[in-house]
Amino acid sequence: MSQTASVWVVLVVALVAANLPFLNERLFGVVPLSTRPKPLAIRFGELVVMYFIAGGVGLLFERRAGQIAPQGWEFYAVTGALFIVLAFPGFTWRYLMKHRH
Repeated sequence: MSQTASVWVVLVVALVAANLPFLNERLFGVVPLSTRPKPLAIRFGELVVMYFIAGGVGLLFERRAGQIAPQGWEFYAVTGALFIVLAFPGFTWRYLMKHRH
């Protein structure tokens, strides 16, 4: 897979992972919860775990392409902010739009 395709795959994985906590009522989209609706704290916890999963996918692609570049705190601050921005559509749909039940 080319580097350009790898970048797009990581971005799509990050977009899906960032929105998954807000688009369903299951833990990580798999485990049913006894509480309905899912609390915001659990959604934020899922968001943090999904950030690391998406980062792991990116790390695997980087390792496959060659040497892994060293990253400082700035890298994680920027990618964390990007991940939060990618989660905005799901957050907006869940909390800012009216739903008929």
